[in-house]
Amino acid sequence: MADNKRIVLSSDHAAIDMRQAIAKHIAAKGWEVVDIGPTTPESTHYPKHGEAAAQKVASGDCALGIILCGTGQGIMMAANKVKGIRCGVCSEPFSARMTREHNDANMLSIGARVVGESLALEIVDAFLDAAFEGGRHGTRVDMIKEIEA
Repeated sequence: MADNKRIVLSSDHAAIDMRQAIAKHIAAKGWEVVDIGPTTPESTHYPKHGEAAAQKVASGDCALGIILCGTGQGIMMAANKVKGIRCGVCSEPFSARMTREHNDANMLSIGARVVGESLALEIVDAFLDAAFEGGRHGTRVDMIKEIEA
């Protein structure tokens, strides 16, 4: 990941403001943000936004992804249907850190109607500051990949 500091962000209509705040926050940390929208508040369908972001990560175009919807659940489910994606929905920093360290998550999902903006930024920081530990966790991630295959 050291060579790829690109991160994709997407959401549905419920999370535009929070997504834009996160984009600004992580850009200030040196990430190249690929924000694929939406930009207008008209109702939109979270599955297409989760899939689009996941495809950017799965292809290697972006190292990581952050996606948002009202609860974070639906968009996460859509993203996880894309081969190679391990996305966790997190509502606090501990889970965000652990999903990277133990599950080698390459995407993070947040519920914009579940957490406030300052907590969301803490969750994002925990996710981005963590690294996969490997070892016994690598064995388990490999088992997940086998299920996917």
